[in-house]
Amino acid sequence: MKCIIIDDEKFAREVLSIMILKSPELILVEEFENAIDAMKYLNNDNKVDLIFLDIHMPNFNGFDFIQTIKNPPQVVLVTTDKNFALDAFNYDCIADYLVKPIIEERFERAIQRVKLKKEKTLNTSNENDLGIREIYVNIDKRLIKIDLFSINSIQANGDYISIKTENKNYTVHTTLKKIEEKLPKSIFLKIHRSHIINIQKIIDIQDSTVLIGKDVIPVSKNNRAELMKNLILL
Repeated sequence: MKCIIIDDEKFAREVLSIMILKSPELILVEEFENAIDAMKYLNNDNKVDLIFLDIHMPNFNGFDFIQTIKNPPQVVLVTTDKNFALDAFNYDCIADYLVKPIIEERFERAIQRVKLKKEKTLNTSNENDLGIREIYVNIDKRLIKIDLFSINSIQANGDYISIKTENKNYTVHTTLKKIEEKLPKSIFLKIHRSHIINIQKIIDIQDSTVLIGKDVIPVSKNNRAELMKNLILL
């Protein structure tokens, strides 16, 4: 799991870095001394699975940070204050609560909780995927049924999206984010800020593009690794 550290104390970041390095489950990709820089990093399409987040930071505390970012990944709070434990239960994304100084055994238990929560989420997502076969889109005051498995790709275009199927294209007044939330994640993947694809329809892949039908679709640098994770490679 890719993770980041957000803590204004250098020593605290160093302790967490050592523990993360020892964990075979974790990869530390960045660390930040303030929440603002971390927000910029995440808003730049840098995806992580876990955040180790200090609560007490100047100007912008940990809870403010969680409320600000969209679709937060799992969070392990790190603090010297035990009094915020009850507040942590108000956030679905918070997997655990570590009190400084962190004990290695307690750190490992937190990682196990993160793993269990991730597996539960994936299982729920897969179960939901099995039941979704079609979507309805509003076009000219009519609800049009589209078979999900016929969709090749979806492209954002201003306030509209273009849904490209095997036989027809549909223009719908909505956002890419809204339709992404409705699609089964086992089949559809956002590979660019303006493109979602059906990974089952890929014909070939080059360095920064995929071919689906007759369309050459760009793959952003930040999304390429996620795309490759979803493919069966020989």
